[in-house]
This record gives sequence, structure tokens and C-alpha cells, in this order.
Amino acid sequence: MTVGLLVAGVVLVTTGLQASDHPLALPASSAGALRASVVAPAVPRALDTSRSTPVRLRIPALGMSTSIGTLGLNVDGTVQVPSGTTQPGWFDLGPTPGQLGSAVLLGHVDSYRGPGVFFELRTLATGDQVDVDLADGDTAQFTVNSVAQFSKQEFPDQRVYGYHGSSALQLVTCGGVFDHQTGSYLSNVVVFTSLTAVAPAAKPAGSPRAA
Repeated sequence: MTVGLLVAGVVLVTTGLQASDHPLALPASSAGALRASVVAPAVPRALDTSRSTPVRLRIPALGMSTSIGTLGLNVDGTVQVPSGTTQPGWFDLGPTPGQLGSAVLLGHVDSYRGPGVFFELRTLATGDQVDVDLADGDTAQFTVNSVAQFSKQEFPDQRVYGYHGSSALQLVTCGGVFDHQTGSYLSNVVVFTSLTAVAPAAKPAGSPRAA
């Protein structure tokens, strides 16, 4: 953890974590395309899950296990960001993790209090596992494909939020240089993953076996 990030966090929180110019938020001009792209067509697939709210994120490589909040859109069309730094949020206009399409979790990198929930996100590597526990008891298991950084002005909203014919999960946080004049980071770090397994909910002890 660098001093620069801690100082940057002070400015970030002092400005109230404003979503309208926060690098986790999409430009307002992307809102129309985003609304149209997040809903996946009904395509049969062997490996996916039913729609179920994500409740916990677990990333073994980071020693992370945290609850998950829910996010939508602001009135100006930008994506909401978590109100605090200790919990990521799921963008609820898209699929739930494990459904066909791109599910997206957003979280802050730091604040004046110290590292945020996604502070170490940039250290993930190809092949790392990301698990999301769902409200129905299933666990959607993802594998990291790549980790990339994009400038705020060139954020690839369709790549992150769009439907690409499979079940994916993207993790998004702040990154790059912090601009003290605007009170925001200039870039995003995005972890791209794909669904590799679904662990069904454990049956209660004594449950009858299927015939």
C-alpha cells in the first residue's frame, strides 16, 4: 500500500464518492446502449444458473470473503457505485453471476481509512478462482481469464457489461493515476472471468434420495 493511494483516498471520500464523475461509473452517454445490452436472449446452455441474487464473493488468492450489495443506475444514467469501501455491489440490471451474459461486481480500491475491498484486485492472475454464493444456495465458480486497465474515457462498456454468448463475471475497481483536481482515479482495473463450474446447494441431512 503506497502513501499516494492513502492520500488519494482522502480526496475520494472528501468528495463524497460522487458516482457521476467516479471512474467506477459509466459515462451517461453509455446508458442507452447498456440498457439494451445487459439482457441476454434465452439460449440453452448446459452450464449456467437460475437467476438468484449474489450474496457473497470469495476469492481464495486474495483471502477474501465478503458480502455483496446491490447497485442500479443513477438518474443521470451512470452506474451506481457502493456507498462504502468495504463491500462490493452487484449491478442488478444485468444477469446474476452464473446466468448467461455478463454479471458485474463493482468495488472501491481505497479510502482515507485504508484499503478498500478491491484494493488487491489488480494482483489477480489468469487461472485464479472467483466464487459467488447465490441466495438459492448454489455457488457459481469462475476462473480469471485476464486483468486489464482502461482509462476512464475509453472504458469498454460493451465488453464489460454486454452479452457475449456465455456466462461471465467482471470485477471492476479504480486504478491508475489519481487526479486531485477532479477527485477521481483516471482509470479502471477490470478482472474478466468465465463460468467454469456450478456447485449446487447442499441438501439437508436426511433428505430423501432421488429415485
